[in-house]
Amino acid sequence: MALLLTTLYRMYDYTMTELPDPRVQHLLFLNNVCWPLGIIGGYVYFALYWGPKWMKNKKAFPIERLMDLYNAIQVVYCVYIVVFGGRLVYNYDWRCAPVDYSMNPEAVEVAYLTWSYFIIKIVDLIDTVFFIMRKKEQHVSFLHVYHHGGMVAISWTAAKFLPGGHVVYVGIINCFVHAVMYSYYLVSTHYKSNLWFKKHITQLQLAQFATFTLLYGQLFFRKNCDFPWFTQCVFIPQNIFMTVLFADFYYKTYIKKKKIIPNGNTNGLPHSEMSAKEIKSS
Repeated sequence: MALLLTTLYRMYDYTMTELPDPRVQHLLFLNNVCWPLGIIGGYVYFALYWGPKWMKNKKAFPIERLMDLYNAIQVVYCVYIVVFGGRLVYNYDWRCAPVDYSMNPEAVEVAYLTWSYFIIKIVDLIDTVFFIMRKKEQHVSFLHVYHHGGMVAISWTAAKFLPGGHVVYVGIINCFVHAVMYSYYLVSTHYKSNLWFKKHITQLQLAQFATFTLLYGQLFFRKNCDFPWFTQCVFIPQNIFMTVLFADFYYKTYIKKKKIIPNGNTNGLPHSEMSAKEIKSS
């Protein structure tokens, strides 16, 4: 047992001291694994226990204007990452984009951009806080909590160990999807009716997952690509799992359920009491 514990400790020490990218270890939350573990642990505790208990005997908070500000900030932040990241990786080869660990100014900018993406995944957790403050705990589903917590873990790992290369494609695509979604949230806050493009956001999410699978799946056939092979072994199963969860949500919300109009007929429109935020994913 002592030998096993010693071996595990040495593996952990090697992983956390030798493998991280030294260019970014001074950045917020990257110097210690306790940061993401604490953030995710606190988030899950708040989402599933403390938050609902805190709001149990309270009325829903009127936070529409706060949500407008939050959604606007998200749109601006996501657009910034898409535009700035797209400029930095314009000359990348999507078939094989290894991480550039050099001190080249452009490579350092990409590393910092990856960290910025990790920060916005932490900011995304506020979605759940808003759900609970508005007494909409029913929307804090397994998909919602798992996705938000998982994205913090994945983006922290990328920022600390792989800040560049193929990882950047994921951040840019995901931020594009989020820019569209948060723009929808801004509109839906003031127009409560079921907007016509609501279901298309979920379709955009599913297209995103399909793109990720292709981007990382084709790496298995690039034998000479200097991008860590284990990332495909972790990311692709996780991506497929998220595809299944979102496809199940789409089926139950927009295919299985139909809105019933007063005369008893269906008009083919999707019906769901879920908030638009339930469709979130990057």
